[in-house]
Amino acid sequence: MDKFFKITERGSTLSTEIIAGLTTFLTMAYIIFVNPAILSLDGAPIGVPYDAAFMATCVGAGLMCILMGLWANRPIALASGMGLNAIVAFTLIGGLGVDWRVAMSVIFVEGVIITICVLIGLREAVLEAIPAHLRRAIGVGIGLFIAFIGLKNGGLVIADDATFLTMGEFTSWPVIVALVSIIVTAICMAFHIKGDILIGIIAATIVAFLTGVANLPEGIFLLPNLESSFASFGAPFQMVDGTMAVFKVFTSATLLLFVFSILMTDFFDTMGTLVAVGEEAGFVDDEGDMDDAREMLLVDSIAAAFGGLIGASSITSYIESGSGVSDGGRTGITVIVTGLLFLLAIFFLPIVGVVPAEATAGALIIVGFLMCASIRHIDWSDFEIAFPAFLTMIAIPLTYNITNGIGLGFIAYVILKAARGKFDDIKPFMWIVAIAFLLVFLAPIYSGWFS
Repeated sequence: MDKFFKITERGSTLSTEIIAGLTTFLTMAYIIFVNPAILSLDGAPIGVPYDAAFMATCVGAGLMCILMGLWANRPIALASGMGLNAIVAFTLIGGLGVDWRVAMSVIFVEGVIITICVLIGLREAVLEAIPAHLRRAIGVGIGLFIAFIGLKNGGLVIADDATFLTMGEFTSWPVIVALVSIIVTAICMAFHIKGDILIGIIAATIVAFLTGVANLPEGIFLLPNLESSFASFGAPFQMVDGTMAVFKVFTSATLLLFVFSILMTDFFDTMGTLVAVGEEAGFVDDEGDMDDAREMLLVDSIAAAFGGLIGASSITSYIESGSGVSDGGRTGITVIVTGLLFLLAIFFLPIVGVVPAEATAGALIIVGFLMCASIRHIDWSDFEIAFPAFLTMIAIPLTYNITNGIGLGFIAYVILKAARGKFDDIKPFMWIVAIAFLLVFLAPIYSGWFS
């Protein structure tokens, strides 16, 4: 095992990897409840059946995490992507009235296309075409994004009509739970205590029980209904109005446009996640190049198609993987443990649901802090590099979207370099990607033409 997973070579231990896997799972376990609620449109008849969405979420995350651990041997966990699931549910199913099986076919087709891009080397080539400074800016931007999510989940930052954001009520029990999570995690990190993030989550969850923010589970074991739980599996190949669902994607220009838009989001969200987590995990070098990039990208691409196939929406690499990495995870064992816990969650749903979002606030904020460390490698004296990097970093959290920040940074980089006549600095793929992002941003103008 040590030789296969390179545990000693990467400066880790088996116990560290197991703890890191548990930490990662606890940090992203919310998807088990959030994804089915979104895909089912809170039980609406037109949504994905809730039981099926729950089973697909657990099975998809579990199997793809295990695949990442065995194939790529990197601590990158995967699950149904937030944002992408909202597009499927609220735009395709709820907004356009697309049958949920056809909506899953959109995801399946996108996943197949992006897998082909990896197999022919296109996805890796685009990654290598991005300047190292911009890659680091993406990591920093995602770090700020993760920290902001932690602040929001913990109630420390709330919406405000006048100022958009303001400070939450520090005397409320949910915020106190979040503060316990942050303080305990930070103190443990300061003393270099192993399992610091996991300790913070557990301590905050205990306080949540004591203060009524979370309730003790009513039971331990829950057996799923097998007949309804697998209804979404094979969704693209189920019949809709006498036609196989996947064929309907190719007969609609609107759906093909969504395939392209989701592909762009999936493509660059994953790239940003791998760069950001890789910096912390040590598989991104000083030049911003990534070890085992092809293997990780291929698993992520297969996961996208698999998510559409089983009705889980697009399964993608999770930035919350950084919590396990911060706890010392360096090998695929970390996400194999995470994957096994997702599969076990199918039967132990009452226990999994007791960890409130406030208890994971500290994990996300600390991980965000750690991801910002690479900002020191950006050359702030070179405006042509620094401004696109800055734009990327602030746009990711402020637009609440990784892809938006990457797109704005890429476009700014190409414009500045071209304006200065430094065309040799712009690799061909950067031109293609910047134009593709521009098309995505301008989609509201021309998308109506295809309706």
